[in-house]
Amino acid sequence: MESVPSQYQRVLSGMRPTGRLHLGHYHGVLKNWVELQNEYECFFFVADWHALTTHYEDPSIIEKSVNDMVIDWLAAGVNQGLAKIFVQSRVPEHAELHLLLSMMTPLGWLERVPSYKDQQEKLKEKDLATYGFLGYPLLQSADILMYKAGLVPVGEDQVAHVELTREVARRFNHIYGREAGFEEKAEAAIKKMGKKNAKLYKSLRKKYQEEGDQEALSVAQALLESQQNITVGDRERLFGFLEGSGRVILPEPQSLLTKASKMPGLDGQKMSKSYGNTIALRDDPEALEKKLRTMPTDTARVRRTDPGDPANCPVWQFHEIYSDESTQNWVVEGCKSAGIGCIDCKQPVIEAVLSELKPLQERAREYEEQPELVGTIIAEGSEAARDCARDTMEEVRQAMGLAYK
Repeated sequence: MESVPSQYQRVLSGMRPTGRLHLGHYHGVLKNWVELQNEYECFFFVADWHALTTHYEDPSIIEKSVNDMVIDWLAAGVNQGLAKIFVQSRVPEHAELHLLLSMMTPLGWLERVPSYKDQQEKLKEKDLATYGFLGYPLLQSADILMYKAGLVPVGEDQVAHVELTREVARRFNHIYGREAGFEEKAEAAIKKMGKKNAKLYKSLRKKYQEEGDQEALSVAQALLESQQNITVGDRERLFGFLEGSGRVILPEPQSLLTKASKMPGLDGQKMSKSYGNTIALRDDPEALEKKLRTMPTDTARVRRTDPGDPANCPVWQFHEIYSDESTQNWVVEGCKSAGIGCIDCKQPVIEAVLSELKPLQERAREYEEQPELVGTIIAEGSEAARDCARDTMEEVRQAMGLAYK
């Protein structure tokens, strides 16, 4: 965050609505969101337009999933009082910024995004030779840049998308940040800082530009953030002037690497709807217990008396998440000696998962019984997000010469 102004210390993250959420989503994303909302200004959105890039032929699942997903978020602890919860399509400025960014984004940048060819390979049964699918990484960039988000929580496989966003922001600022009289306006802004601060800013700027002193850059950025006598526009100019570029209209975001979810599916693979191995957050207890009781185990244990190896058993992966050290030791010893059966081994996991999901499911039922409340939360969050989006688009149109009077 050091290279991003404090006023932009926002977190943005979204999820595609493609069905009810499962334990993989909870452990991989939602628990992290709940922590982030207490530290940052967070924007969490339902990426319904993104879902259309792969489900354009049958969008019915998208419409049904929007409210379901928001209920799962709220039940998991995402708080509309701490974070803005909104639906992407309710903020049409996303589409406008995506269009404007597409005018200056080289085609090759999109074609080289790793997930472009990977997803086409994985989803061979779908016709993904569409402009929307090619351009979805740029739509992601528009999502991030719209709110001037400083941090974007991603796994390692998504870092390339944030890097693309940084390149797009850099190119946009380079092309459109050189407003008429930029240097004169920057010099005028420096004077507003007062003699002492102005002298310090110039000294730090010179150290950074002539010697590449990164510490001088950080100190100068902190100095600008503390200034009360300059406008937001002046601050943006001085950030750009400091780095030798134009006015910073769209700040470059940074990746906030999140821990990869260790939540396995019922078959030991990654938990995914496409594998049919999920435990939905709102599965009723009976169905959930049945899923866990019928999980496959170590194939070497054909009979109850056969010893096994936890390392070869999907159930052990659940124990690594849910069981304490003494229970894990009991499992290892009992499995390898055939002292316990597979049903015995699964029981602590069943109890732990049921215990974890019980309060979440109780909260979900409360929201299910109040659909108008969920609708209000979405509407208010979308309007708050749109207020921010309007401000950004006003700047973007101005910079691109589209703010006609």
